[in-house]
Amino acid sequence: QSEKLLHVSNIFANEIGPKVAAMLNHLILLGSSGHVNGRVFFANSGTEVNEAAIKLARKFGLEEGRHHIITATGSFHGRTMGSLSATGQRSKQASFEPLLPGFTHVEWNNIAAMESAISGQTVAVMLEPIQGEAGVIDPTPGYLEAARELCNERGLLLIMDEVQTGLGRTGAWFAFQHHSILPDIVTIAKSLGSGVPIGACWARDDVAAAFSAGDHGATFGGQPLAASAALATIREMIEIDAPNRASELGDRIDKNFEGNKEIRYISGSGLLRGVNLVRPAAKKIAEIAQQKGLIINPIGDDTIRLAPPLVVSSSQIDRACDLITEAIGESQ
Repeated sequence: QSEKLLHVSNIFANEIGPKVAAMLNHLILLGSSGHVNGRVFFANSGTEVNEAAIKLARKFGLEEGRHHIITATGSFHGRTMGSLSATGQRSKQASFEPLLPGFTHVEWNNIAAMESAISGQTVAVMLEPIQGEAGVIDPTPGYLEAARELCNERGLLLIMDEVQTGLGRTGAWFAFQHHSILPDIVTIAKSLGSGVPIGACWARDDVAAAFSAGDHGATFGGQPLAASAALATIREMIEIDAPNRASELGDRIDKNFEGNKEIRYISGSGLLRGVNLVRPAAKKIAEIAQQKGLIINPIGDDTIRLAPPLVVSSSQIDRACDLITEAIGESQ
């Protein structure tokens, strides 16, 4: 594609972007009932598509004077001003106040708190299906289902931020599919382009229709090179059955750490895992692991986040777990 056409003005369509949009639409709607269809907006990153989702929700509620969005404490939606304001982490927000108004953060896994925060100005609830940046924190059983039901009852949009969790990582094409729900807006990025910058914001047809020409845009969004990378990525993920592969290898991580008394529990799903330690030694363990040639991500004092490539081998999983076990032992 780089030899044919790198970029063209977004005044014009290209023949690759619609193919990617159709594939994403198909994967998002897998298992859903009813005659639902969606549209896709392309940008360059996760924070950009979350900004698109926020703007779309606000435009959707404009005629009724609804612009307020409820998000969860501990959430992470990006570092640009809209997505940062949606983020539920004071440590990331404090240096950039005043934040954008119109967001309320309620306790994660507390559906009563979510319901109490709803007002006549509320238009949407925005959640991650697993809180990645907060430490790979799972939803409690029934939480996401209850959020979907609550949004249905109160006429709110449900926005699902799948930037970290989407495209097979958790053992389903999208993590919300573990809960048999369908959001109104879904955001996707990170793995979508296999390193080439691209993100996507999917929305139900009737929701997407709130945007008129010129309401939102991205100079390089969905351009031929990035769209080609996304198309090749999705095709390869389908070829290797990425969700099943992530599920099996995630189970292998669990088995490798069985019986380790230094590990309290393992959270997450598929190849997004949080190793929760009995001691606040995550950073020290990560430093020792790096000296051994393994990069792991300490989240807070007592959690290590594991998010290996979807093409990782069983032997590489075993070796990585061995090195982490060694690092845990040497950190004492």
